Amino acid sequence: MKSIFNSLFLAILSLISFNGNSQVACRVLKPEISGTYEGKCKGGLAQGKGKAVGKDRYEGQFSRGLPEGQGTYTWSDGAVYKGEWKAGMRDGQGKYSFSNKGKDSVLSGMWIGDLYKGPIPKNPIVTARYGVDRYTIQRTATARNMVLIDLLHGGLLNKNISNLLFFSSSGNEITLGNSFGWDQVVFPVTIKLSYDTMNKTMTHAIAVKFEFEIFEPGDWNVTLHN
Repeated sequence: MKSIFNSLFLAILSLISFNGNSQVACRVLKPEISGTYEGKCKGGLAQGKGKAVGKDRYEGQFSRGLPEGQGTYTWSDGAVYKGEWKAGMRDGQGKYSFSNKGKDSVLSGMWIGDLYKGPIPKNPIVTARYGVDRYTIQRTATARNMVLIDLLHGGLLNKNISNLLFFSSSGNEITLGNSFGWDQVVFPVTIKLSYDTMNKTMTHAIAVKFEFEIFEPGDWNVTLHN
């Protein structure tokens, strides 16, 4: 009798454990892939790396039951998107391969809210650099198509500059506070700077040369550290 009881108890315990880890209890909230799920789970929702199969299929990262992060989605018609996801939608960099009127087509670039926004923006490039300790080129907005330049020494405004020459392939020269540059810039733009200043340890003068290209429209801040 004791043996039967022990066997029954172990069977019930096994059943509880199975149900506790069953993937059936782990939900995927995107209806098109909510048939079956294999992978990590948290709070009853797909979380982490997993694979979901319904009318369509998806394999990759999940967050709170929806594709989020890196993943590959395959539609029932054979179209495939491989790239970044957010809240169940294509968002970020990705590649979408599909058939259009019998011909294979590809959209590769940036996606926002499941919509294709164009190719991946090309980063600025530095074509010449001499006498510059470090630099930053950052886009801050998209309002005026402007490039502003700050020259620093030891983290402060560089007041030891002479023979400053600068050139831009487009735009109107402007000065804003301690910054100088150009507005109404037409991109891509090529900008060249040269000047003399003191070296980092203030022991001797150096000649500085810095040339760069920016391809994407917007408001840009360029900072040179000597």
